[in-house]
Amino acid sequence: MKHLLNELTTEQPNSKTSNIDQLTSEQIVTLINEEDRGVADAIQGILPQIAQAADNIVEAFRNGGRLIYVGAGTSGRIGILDASECPPTFGTEPSMVQGLIAGGERAIKDAVEGAEDNEELGAQDMDIHGVGKRDVVVGIAASGRTPYVLGAMKRSRELGATVIGLCNNYGTPMVEISQLMLEAVVGPEVILGSTRMKSGTAQKLILNMLSTSAMIRIGKVYQNLMVDLNPSNEKLVFRSKRIIRMATGASEDEVNAAFTEADGHVKTAIVMILANASVAEARLMLNQTDGFVRQAIRLAEQ
Repeated sequence: MKHLLNELTTEQPNSKTSNIDQLTSEQIVTLINEEDRGVADAIQGILPQIAQAADNIVEAFRNGGRLIYVGAGTSGRIGILDASECPPTFGTEPSMVQGLIAGGERAIKDAVEGAEDNEELGAQDMDIHGVGKRDVVVGIAASGRTPYVLGAMKRSRELGATVIGLCNNYGTPMVEISQLMLEAVVGPEVILGSTRMKSGTAQKLILNMLSTSAMIRIGKVYQNLMVDLNPSNEKLVFRSKRIIRMATGASEDEVNAAFTEADGHVKTAIVMILANASVAEARLMLNQTDGFVRQAIRLAEQ
């Protein structure tokens, strides 16, 4: 039976795990762990391409564009996971980083039969979400051939967006559509074709790199602190104040006062303390430096 799936690395049997059904639980998890060790090594080989993708995303953000992940099944869920963590971590608007999945929101939890096999649905979703020339669209599919994802990528190219492909096989149909390809080939899965395993892990690591790198580059991080987080619950309020204290070395009373006066805006509180500035002055300096804390402090020193 001739089929493209037969040729994919992700669909090949793994000789190291052929007897896994005869092993104890400890032997199974040890084997899985050994296979997982190679994921980071595989990604290391494409770091220059990942960095270029991050640069594309930074440019999009600076021009008012968005980062849009598109996938089906596991790949779609991983994209949604990364996108959904950006607002609480980096204080972004929910629209700035989005994750779209074949079959819509219902598919996040339940399989939607046939949704991933429809190129037109992928194209329609790009139209619905108003994809344009300022956006970066990252198509994610372990196989590199999922019709929904390919349809979304093709339509995104037509609409002028920057299109990046992320897959776990070489020489897939994504190559002909993408302006930049990220081929994270991690080898056959522990369980044949179960791409939620090594392939999914590689995808998550890469998406973490893309979004985190881009957020750092647009000023969402000072030192290695998430200074633009949204203190939307008790844990995040505590973390916000702790970050201010770590960044400034100020006393608890000083931190609490600055946090309150800054209306819970961590960057503003940090600049207030380090630049000995009023809340209005801190906000002005951050505005003049596009939200970069380090540059705002330097501005105050001039």
